[in-house]
Amino acid sequence: MHIFVSRNFIAVAAIGVAAVVLFAACGLIQNDDRGVPEDLTKVWETYRILREHHIDRDTLDADIMAEAAIRAMIATLDDPFTNYFTADRYSRSLESLEGSFGGIGAQVTIRSGQAVIVAPLPDTPAERAGLRPGDVILAVDGESVEGFSLDDVITRVRGPEGSTVRLLILQAETGNEVEVSMVREEISPVTVTFDLVADGIARVRIVSFAQTTDDNLKKVLEQVRDLGVDGLVLDLRNNPGGVLPGVVDVASEFLEDGLVLYEINADGERTDWEVRIGGEGVTLPMVVLVNQGSASGSEVVAGALQDHGRATVVGATTFGKGVVDSLFELDDGSGLFVTTSRWFTPDGRQIANVGITPDVEVDLTAEDVAQGRDPQLDAALAALQETIASR
Repeated sequence: MHIFVSRNFIAVAAIGVAAVVLFAACGLIQNDDRGVPEDLTKVWETYRILREHHIDRDTLDADIMAEAAIRAMIATLDDPFTNYFTADRYSRSLESLEGSFGGIGAQVTIRSGQAVIVAPLPDTPAERAGLRPGDVILAVDGESVEGFSLDDVITRVRGPEGSTVRLLILQAETGNEVEVSMVREEISPVTVTFDLVADGIARVRIVSFAQTTDDNLKKVLEQVRDLGVDGLVLDLRNNPGGVLPGVVDVASEFLEDGLVLYEINADGERTDWEVRIGGEGVTLPMVVLVNQGSASGSEVVAGALQDHGRATVVGATTFGKGVVDSLFELDDGSGLFVTTSRWFTPDGRQIANVGITPDVEVDLTAEDVAQGRDPQLDAALAALQETIASR
């Protein structure tokens, strides 16, 4: 997990002024801009003018102005993955990376100013309410969230365990607007599960990549091996990602050597993430299942296994989050999630806004779900049985 602590953060305010009095020409502004970067001088001057001369200067709130400035700077980036989080929200984000978090159990991002569902987690209020990848949250408890920051949306969706939240949803599949009510729960998902889905074939499902995921996967792979299965379906559908070292650990369970991915940062520097030798499942025939809700870390794993020729990828094109986010904690406990690198598959594919294209493309419709059908899993089993038979 990338966690950085910034001790030199300067809070600035970007304020629009309707009418300007030229105090500088009259010598009424003191030049005390030492330590302020040159390209931020006018922002600091504006902040100081307001603090010294605005008619309501005694009521100005520096914290509110600073947060508004931060959000305004981020808004200019057109980057849905760079976000500012209040201290409380930042703390909850760290908890979620450790494997426990509260709410409705859905990963959300911002795309083109809209709050988009990346993936609902299994057996959570979001999944039970029928939310699907690509659905758009239009309103929370009757309040439109159009143009809201990610932090603002999440803050409104979250709440005390046992309380109810109403979401107005624009369904990606039908284009219909529907309102759904959910009772909030404390979400503490088991990130790795398995079941036997056919004679001699196990399905291992990973719902997210927390710090504990690889340890859980090792235990599951031991159980699978003890059962003497012939092959494995790795189900990464609706997996929104997680901490990068954990992602590399998971991919390494199925690869003998080579790259899992590489990343290139803002300075053009390349960092290679190598396979960690000694994986538990390197010889087991396998297929990977993905869909539109497979994002970030799950795309890393699917892309690596696909590039290495280790597994057939089955399902629908993935979400397309091909960037690495780093966490910067500010002095007051608030934080920034900042896009610091782009990642590439071992063969050099950059999948931002493109996604991983499956080797075998199969859709799963809402009607399939309602009827208890899973054509994606059926196709994965067929591909895996063909792989097993060819050995």
